[in-house]
Amino acid sequence: MRLVIARCSVDYAGRLTAHLPSAPRLILVKADGSVSIHADDRAYKPLNWMSPPCTLKEGAGDQAGVWTVVNKAGEKLIITMEEVLHDSSHELGVDPGLIKDGVEAHLQELLADRIDTLGEGYTLIRREYMTAIGPVDILCRDASGATVAVEIKRRGEIDGVEQLTRYLELLNRDPHLAPVRGVFAAQEIKPQARVLASDRGMDCVVLDYDALRGIEDDKLRLF
Repeated sequence: MRLVIARCSVDYAGRLTAHLPSAPRLILVKADGSVSIHADDRAYKPLNWMSPPCTLKEGAGDQAGVWTVVNKAGEKLIITMEEVLHDSSHELGVDPGLIKDGVEAHLQELLADRIDTLGEGYTLIRREYMTAIGPVDILCRDASGATVAVEIKRRGEIDGVEQLTRYLELLNRDPHLAPVRGVFAAQEIKPQARVLASDRGMDCVVLDYDALRGIEDDKLRLF
């Protein structure tokens, strides 16, 4: 990854046009070819960016200090450098991906060991069932033999429902598994996430960590 802090102006030419006047900004050039321009007044969203595949050309001669980023559609992001304050490159290597925290991992283990708490007649197929976009926490069958995919979170929010949606889309392409329905399970489920899950035909399950460990009542609250 290349990090450049510079006083610059930015022009975007494509389906729309946009101009950022001169100001100090952070420019990120990632290994995948993407380029994004950031200010210091927001958490993560760039002011402007170009997604890969794209090419970056740094000007020379009369065009020295002018960066032109072009994507496959011919759209251009033109960065005009006035003063470079910092320029460094760093090798980050292959990212290991998101690792679940201890509570989520333990919830998955406990629920897999006590899969019948989802309902009478449930049987486990396997934990961490791999798909092309990552592993489904638990894949199991209900009493009727239908396949069920379970996504487990400590706190259930909309992004978790979206993640389960993507898994279900892939799993339902497999004739040996389809039809596959989803269960969104968490210790706490936000109201917006519950509404979205219900709209997409998923069940929501509130998990009681202590109950799964056998400390209290072992019933899950199913909504």
